[in-house]
Amino acid sequence: MSEEKRATHEEELEESQNVENEVEKKSHKKKEDKSCKKEESKLEELGQKLAEMNDKYLRLSAEFDNYRKRTLKEKMELTKSAGEQILTNILPVVDNFERALKSMSVSKDVAALKEGVDLIYANFKTFLTQNGVKEIETDGVDFNTDIHEAVTTIPAPTPELKGKVLDCIEKGYYLNDKVMRFAKVVVGE
Repeated sequence: MSEEKRATHEEELEESQNVENEVEKKSHKKKEDKSCKKEESKLEELGQKLAEMNDKYLRLSAEFDNYRKRTLKEKMELTKSAGEQILTNILPVVDNFERALKSMSVSKDVAALKEGVDLIYANFKTFLTQNGVKEIETDGVDFNTDIHEAVTTIPAPTPELKGKVLDCIEKGYYLNDKVMRFAKVVVGE
């Protein structure tokens, strides 16, 4: 009987160990489930953040694209209409020239015609000045390749005129301190 008791006792021990193992496995499984749930929630949270960041990126990209298109459109419109103001301001000068041409065919007074053309010229020079156009100085100044274009050179009549502008063939102009057209000049050598 003692062997039976021993066998029963061993069976009971095995059963209790099995029960303990199962309990241990269940508690371990619960811990794993909790850690899995935590990791899953973190993963979900990161996925949401990624989706938000991606959405922000797409919106920002679209916003920048719209900005670029809008500024290009504004620039094109500005380029198209930039000369409009200048052309509108030049129309009175054209009107004055037309009046002068009409009066030339009828009038015999040359002095009056000359005076009218001089007034139109003065009006036109004023218009150019108001729009930032200035003449490049050429009378007796040193030759400067940044603003002058030498068409030809001639012997200087006096030694102090060497390297200086002797004559201006075509006037040069600045537009807001930038050379718009170089002055074509004759230089003494």
